[in-house]
Amino acid sequence: MTVDAHHHVWDLSVRDQDWITGPELQPLRRDFGISDLEPLAGAAGVDRTVLVQTVTVAEETPELLALAEESPLVAGVVGWTDLTRPDVADELARLREMRGGRHLRGVRHQVQGESDPGWLLRPDVRRGLAAVAEAGLVHDLVVLPHQLPACARSAAQHPGLTFVLDHLGKPPIATGALDPWVSAVRELAALPNTVCKLSGMVTEADPVRWTPDDLRPYADTVLEAFGPDRIMFGSDWPVCTLVATYGQVLRTAEEVTAGLDESERQAVFAGTATRVYRV
Repeated sequence: MTVDAHHHVWDLSVRDQDWITGPELQPLRRDFGISDLEPLAGAAGVDRTVLVQTVTVAEETPELLALAEESPLVAGVVGWTDLTRPDVADELARLREMRGGRHLRGVRHQVQGESDPGWLLRPDVRRGLAAVAEAGLVHDLVVLPHQLPACARSAAQHPGLTFVLDHLGKPPIATGALDPWVSAVRELAALPNTVCKLSGMVTEADPVRWTPDDLRPYADTVLEAFGPDRIMFGSDWPVCTLVATYGQVLRTAEEVTAGLDESERQAVFAGTATRVYRV
């Protein structure tokens, strides 16, 4: 079994994706649906997926849950809700009562867009994260490298909440730089309630000349820091299509983990996601 722990869908006739701006992202300015992903996942041998939010709009999560209810491919949803709202616990309960609510597995906020590098440490956000933990959900982290220290502090403050680092924390793969990302990601990985997605690497690399060897130092870093049993593969489809096909992304992930033994590879490509997201 293979699990893709991170992908998106959107329908521009329903809602604009206001982050898709500029000529470089223009290929993403079209609809991407589950029906587009299904044949790609089937050809790649992917059995289950986790569908992840894209915009901080309350209406999106119920739509994603409904899609999960309809699709045998989608086994879990990481949605969005305003973590700062005082009734966040009630809102999470409401989402679970909706059609497809049984598929809700986690919550994500676009922390990468917050100007405050300590946003996760704010009292109102801490209260929201506590509600996420109480609900038995996980919290996905989409952050930039300079925000990783706050992620580590937040994870230490909430030992009962699993924090999932998306896209390795977006290291500067295109430049080849490792520091200070390495020390920051190791600090986060030292906390037992953290896991990391082996995802989003190809779009952080040089868009024209990237090779698996460019990604390897970053993959090796997180594999060593977290261990394979806290690493999970994610395609980041359709964002990955800017530079690679769905199949290429999976094959590249397999190539940079080729040094693992069979049980370790099973953890990266199925076991960790199955455990963390209960898919």
